[in-house]
Amino acid sequence: MLPRDLKYLVVGAGLWGGVLAERIASALGERVLVIDRRTHIGGNCHSFVDPDTGIECHAYGTHVFHTAIPRVWEYVSRFTRFTPYRHKVLTEHRGRVYPLPVGLAAINMFYGLNLRPYEVSDFIRREAAASAGDPADLEEKAVSLIGRPLYEAFVKGYTQKQWGREPRELPADIISRLPVRADYNTDYFSDPWQGMPKQGYAAMFDRLFRHPLIEVRTGLAYADIAGDVPPACTIFYSAPLDELFGYALGPLEWRGLRFERDILPYRDAQGTAVLNQADAEIPWTRAHEFKHLHPERGPQGTRTVVAREYSHACQGGDDPYYPVNTPQNQSLQSKYRARLAAEMPNIVAGGRLGGYRYLDMDKTVDEALGVFETLRARKTGEDGAWA
Repeated sequence: MLPRDLKYLVVGAGLWGGVLAERIASALGERVLVIDRRTHIGGNCHSFVDPDTGIECHAYGTHVFHTAIPRVWEYVSRFTRFTPYRHKVLTEHRGRVYPLPVGLAAINMFYGLNLRPYEVSDFIRREAAASAGDPADLEEKAVSLIGRPLYEAFVKGYTQKQWGREPRELPADIISRLPVRADYNTDYFSDPWQGMPKQGYAAMFDRLFRHPLIEVRTGLAYADIAGDVPPACTIFYSAPLDELFGYALGPLEWRGLRFERDILPYRDAQGTAVLNQADAEIPWTRAHEFKHLHPERGPQGTRTVVAREYSHACQGGDDPYYPVNTPQNQSLQSKYRARLAAEMPNIVAGGRLGGYRYLDMDKTVDEALGVFETLRARKTGEDGAWA
């Protein structure tokens, strides 16, 4: 049963919902109920300590906090101290391992060259000479950024596995996150603030939800309580948008993930936290070795935990991870948002699932802080559209 005087309900106990719940409780002094269909808080950032090895594992793949947004770093730092972790990613292609993102080290290793930084842009321009005009799809965009040989080696097979379709069938902006560097910097992220919660994500989320005005109920989906929500309650919804309408207009496409976790009898199995598998014939997209995420904790025993990640099309009951941002799905998402505005003005949908977008963690926090500022402004009688 829900309290009859419930004013604020947050659906989803991940970052977006957690920030809103904490702000409503701490800054407004209001009670808020948070629900999540999973049995834990933290959403996809959830971490746990493997009982056999003592290694902290990320349940849904490696999550590194990084940002260039000052207010986001200041906010999350209230709930955890961060280690000075710098993320390194490797990719394996035809039995050889290369550093990512594509930069001087990967280019020289792949081509057997010794290019200097000032030579990279001209070299890539020659490699991409066949591409012309505005890229119309992911393949054309990737070739324009790194040339066809590097695209064929590092991007094509990985993309086929990740998205379950040919790169020419995917929009160009999916690959726009791919950095290309003309130096030997192999840090995966370039943001000024980066790190791993020193005590892990589980501890960080425990502090985020600790306020006495926040009640959390896990193992509870919105559909289970929708009929009991008071009409005047404001709902912050970060579950799938199409699910809210019972898929009345059709389902939005998502990619799901499956993880196969193994304990291996080695101190170090792959030498890095994330090792991509670029070749299409290798069925998993990447492998995570979690002990590398906390080097400050020392060797952590003589065994290691590795999780292989497999991508698949979401079916009923699967957890959605990545929106498939084709024009058809974007059109359908717009129709659902129009219905939301017209039929459910008390519901604010956002975050990765509610917004049908791929969001980095810092962008999720920033969006939630913006939504809260709009809520606070509305309470004082100011106008404002939801962020």
